[in-house]
Amino acid sequence: MSSIAEAVKEFILHCKIEKRLSEKTLKAYQTDLTQFNCFLLSNEIPADITTIAKPALRKYLESISHLKPKSVKRKIASLKAMFNFFEFEEESFVNPLRKMKIRIKDARVLPKTISLRDIAKILRLVYRQKKSSCSDDSFSFFEAMRNIVVVELLFSTGGRVSEIANLKDSDINLKTGDILITGKGGKQRIIQLCNEEQLFLLRTYRGLCEKRIRHSGNYFLVNKFSNKMSDQSIRLLVRKLYKQAGIKKHITPHMFRHSFATLLLERNVDIKYIQEMLGHSSIMTTQIYTHVNKQRQRALLKSRHPRGTLKLA
Repeated sequence: MSSIAEAVKEFILHCKIEKRLSEKTLKAYQTDLTQFNCFLLSNEIPADITTIAKPALRKYLESISHLKPKSVKRKIASLKAMFNFFEFEEESFVNPLRKMKIRIKDARVLPKTISLRDIAKILRLVYRQKKSSCSDDSFSFFEAMRNIVVVELLFSTGGRVSEIANLKDSDINLKTGDILITGKGGKQRIIQLCNEEQLFLLRTYRGLCEKRIRHSGNYFLVNKFSNKMSDQSIRLLVRKLYKQAGIKKHITPHMFRHSFATLLLERNVDIKYIQEMLGHSSIMTTQIYTHVNKQRQRALLKSRHPRGTLKLA
């Protein structure tokens, strides 16, 4: 067969050329499988894919047990994917993980959201910055417009930061408000912007940045160098904005996604529609948003619990 290093190289090539997986997924596979190979070498375990057995895998699992459950699951999934590939390619090879029962219990962590009040603070800030810009052709005006578009897209679409950063000019129909979002596994969904003020701002930004957008390879969100905005650039922008808005709570772009789902649920939007808008394959993933925050819970119980209608004296 081949060494683990060779096996990793062959598997990554298969994922890139045949399965056409995203760069992010390829990077995760490369990181996890290289780590596994390093573990074998450092523990003087023969690093050949044909000799990998349960004792070595158990020892590896023990070495990563200090990590968060989500990280451990990902590393196991990476190994399974590589072993499954070689099992399919080589009839004599048997996936050593197939007969191992591995249970990793995730601590149930509720999504962190941003209050509507804080979202309003951030929106007011970026609109003020636009208003105070020197002139329509200044860099400060471009930056202010771009920042408005980033925040509006995060909050209005519920998109992941990578999905927002990867939007192409052709993905956004500025007449109908349809936004084509490409999510995990290349799955696509359409989110509609129905607010005329938002559409007007997107059209203004598009007109202002037409040359920058073309230079970037037709990515909709661009930086001052006329290149595509990266995921990290958006994260840093959100960090800068919430601090400027005087918000003490740490806020990330993904929290806009959580807030999008939670606020829609609080307004009695059917969870199936929210599942579709978030691009979740399973409704079980979406159901985590059915939690009710403490303030909302208190208001509901105070106003609607039947005990309040009982007269005992």
